[in-house]
Amino acid sequence: MSMSDPIADMLVRIRNAHMVEKKQVNIPASNLKSAIASVMQQEGYIDSFSVMGESANKTINIKLKYYDNQPVIESLQRISKPSLRVYVASTQMPRIMNGLGIVIISTPKGVMTGQDAAAQNIGGEVLCSVF
Repeated sequence: MSMSDPIADMLVRIRNAHMVEKKQVNIPASNLKSAIASVMQQEGYIDSFSVMGESANKTINIKLKYYDNQPVIESLQRISKPSLRVYVASTQMPRIMNGLGIVIISTPKGVMTGQDAAAQNIGGEVLCSVF
């Protein structure tokens, strides 16, 4: 069975793992999901991630991060969906929780935070928000 929105599936798996206080979660791998996990690691929302397996059965193992027995990630929201794509210019970058959260943007120069994209003066597709 094919999945219509693999990024939403990734976010839901992370959210569900946090709800039951798992230490790690396995997700089917793709280059875009690896890039999103890399941005989340750079921003301190997850401890680490690794891609495991062979070419057809690759998975991403994400080690989740907790602080005082509370998940670091309070909310994960998918913004751009397959049925409704959301694109923004560098001057219209959304701010999450007045700058406390991040938006993850897919740009022509790769996947990055909205703040990095605005600093480089490039826009793109708003994939998700994290805070």
